[in-house]
Amino acid sequence: MTVSLYDRLGGYDAIALFAGELIGQAQADSLLGRFWAHRGEDRNARDLQMLVDYLVRETGGQMYYTGRDMALAHAGMGITHADWTRFLEIVVSVAGELGVGATEGGEVMAFLDTHKHDIVTRA
Repeated sequence: MTVSLYDRLGGYDAIALFAGELIGQAQADSLLGRFWAHRGEDRNARDLQMLVDYLVRETGGQMYYTGRDMALAHAGMGITHADWTRFLEIVVSVAGELGVGATEGGEVMAFLDTHKHDIVTRA
Protein backbone atom coordinates (compact mmCIF):
# COMPACT_ATOMS: atom_id res chain seq x y z
CA MET A 1 0.00 0.00 0.00
CA THR A 2 1.29 3.44 -0.95
CA VAL A 3 1.33 6.08 1.79
CA SER A 4 -0.04 9.42 0.56
CA LEU A 5 2.05 12.55 0.44
CA TYR A 6 -0.45 13.98 2.92
CA ASP A 7 0.47 11.31 5.48
CA ARG A 8 4.19 11.51 4.72
CA LEU A 9 4.11 15.28 5.30
CA GLY A 10 2.51 14.77 8.70
CA GLY A 11 -1.18 15.27 8.00
CA TYR A 12 -3.42 18.25 8.48
CA ASP A 13 -1.54 19.91 11.34
CA ALA A 14 1.79 19.77 9.53
CA ILE A 15 0.30 21.15 6.32
CA ALA A 16 -1.49 23.92 8.21
CA LEU A 17 1.77 24.83 9.97
CA PHE A 18 3.64 24.83 6.66
CA ALA A 19 1.00 27.02 4.98
CA GLY A 20 0.93 29.47 7.89
CA GLU A 21 4.71 29.83 7.94
CA LEU A 22 4.85 30.12 4.16
CA ILE A 23 2.24 32.84 3.95
CA GLY A 24 3.64 34.66 6.98
CA GLN A 25 7.08 34.84 5.39
CA ALA A 26 5.66 35.80 2.00
CA GLN A 27 3.61 38.61 3.56
CA ALA A 28 6.73 39.96 5.27
CA ASP A 29 8.86 39.65 2.12
CA SER A 30 9.91 42.89 0.45
CA LEU A 31 9.00 41.56 -3.02
CA LEU A 32 5.90 39.50 -2.29
CA GLY A 33 4.34 41.49 0.54
CA ARG A 34 2.53 43.72 -1.92
CA PHE A 35 0.05 40.95 -2.65
CA TRP A 36 -1.29 41.18 0.92
CA ALA A 37 -1.06 44.95 1.33
CA HIS A 38 -4.34 46.75 1.96
CA ARG A 39 -6.27 43.55 2.66
CA GLY A 40 -8.22 42.86 5.79
CA GLU A 41 -7.29 40.22 8.34
CA ASP A 42 -10.46 38.27 7.61
CA ARG A 43 -9.62 38.05 3.90
CA ASN A 44 -6.09 36.91 4.68
CA ALA A 45 -7.37 34.32 7.16
CA ARG A 46 -9.88 33.01 4.61
CA ASP A 47 -7.23 32.76 1.91
CA LEU A 48 -4.89 30.92 4.29
CA GLN A 49 -7.63 28.41 5.11
CA MET A 50 -8.32 27.96 1.39
CA LEU A 51 -4.62 27.23 0.87
CA VAL A 52 -4.64 24.66 3.67
CA ASP A 53 -7.77 23.02 2.26
CA TYR A 54 -6.27 22.93 -1.22
CA LEU A 55 -2.93 21.49 -0.09
CA VAL A 56 -4.63 18.86 2.06
CA ARG A 57 -6.82 17.76 -0.83
CA GLU A 58 -4.02 17.79 -3.40
CA THR A 59 -1.66 15.76 -1.23
CA GLY A 60 -4.22 13.04 -0.54
CA GLY A 61 -6.01 14.20 2.58
CA GLN A 62 -9.73 14.24 3.17
CA MET A 63 -10.63 17.87 2.59
CA TYR A 64 -13.18 19.49 0.34
CA TYR A 65 -11.75 22.53 -1.45
CA THR A 66 -14.35 25.17 -2.27
CA GLY A 67 -12.02 27.75 -3.82
CA ARG A 68 -11.38 28.77 -7.38
CA ASP A 69 -8.93 27.09 -9.73
CA MET A 70 -5.39 28.48 -9.72
CA ALA A 71 -5.73 30.53 -12.91
CA LEU A 72 -8.86 32.30 -11.72
CA ALA A 73 -7.59 32.72 -8.17
CA HIS A 74 -4.47 34.52 -9.41
CA ALA A 75 -5.93 36.38 -12.40
CA GLY A 76 -5.12 40.07 -12.49
CA MET A 77 -2.46 39.89 -9.80
CA GLY A 78 0.40 40.48 -12.22
CA ILE A 79 2.59 37.74 -10.78
CA THR A 80 6.01 37.75 -12.42
CA HIS A 81 8.71 35.13 -12.86
CA ALA A 82 10.70 36.94 -10.16
CA ASP A 83 7.72 36.68 -7.80
CA TRP A 84 7.39 32.97 -8.55
CA THR A 85 11.09 32.35 -7.99
CA ARG A 86 11.01 34.19 -4.66
CA PHE A 87 7.91 32.27 -3.58
CA LEU A 88 9.65 28.97 -4.34
CA GLU A 89 12.69 30.09 -2.34
CA ILE A 90 10.40 30.66 0.63
CA VAL A 91 8.73 27.27 0.08
CA VAL A 92 12.13 25.56 0.19
CA SER A 93 13.20 27.53 3.25
CA VAL A 94 10.03 26.76 5.22
CA ALA A 95 10.11 23.11 4.19
CA GLY A 96 13.71 22.90 5.39
CA GLU A 97 12.87 24.60 8.69
CA LEU A 98 10.06 22.10 9.24
CA GLY A 99 12.18 19.07 8.34
CA VAL A 100 10.39 18.05 5.16
CA GLY A 101 12.33 15.19 3.57
CA ALA A 102 13.98 15.43 0.17
CA THR A 103 11.54 13.01 -1.48
CA GLU A 104 8.46 14.80 -0.17
CA GLY A 105 9.98 18.21 -0.90
CA GLY A 106 10.64 17.13 -4.47
CA GLU A 107 7.02 16.02 -4.84
CA VAL A 108 5.78 19.35 -3.50
CA MET A 109 8.03 21.27 -5.90
CA ALA A 110 6.87 19.13 -8.84
CA PHE A 111 3.27 19.80 -7.85
CA LEU A 112 3.88 23.55 -7.64
CA ASP A 113 5.58 23.50 -11.04
CA THR A 114 2.37 22.19 -12.61
CA HIS A 115 0.66 25.44 -11.57
CA LYS A 116 3.28 27.92 -12.74
CA HIS A 117 1.61 28.58 -16.09
CA ASP A 118 -1.69 29.36 -14.32
CA ILE A 119 -0.14 31.70 -11.75
CA VAL A 120 2.68 33.58 -13.51
CA THR A 121 1.11 36.07 -15.91
CA ARG A 122 3.89 38.61 -16.49
CA ALA A 123 7.51 38.36 -17.54
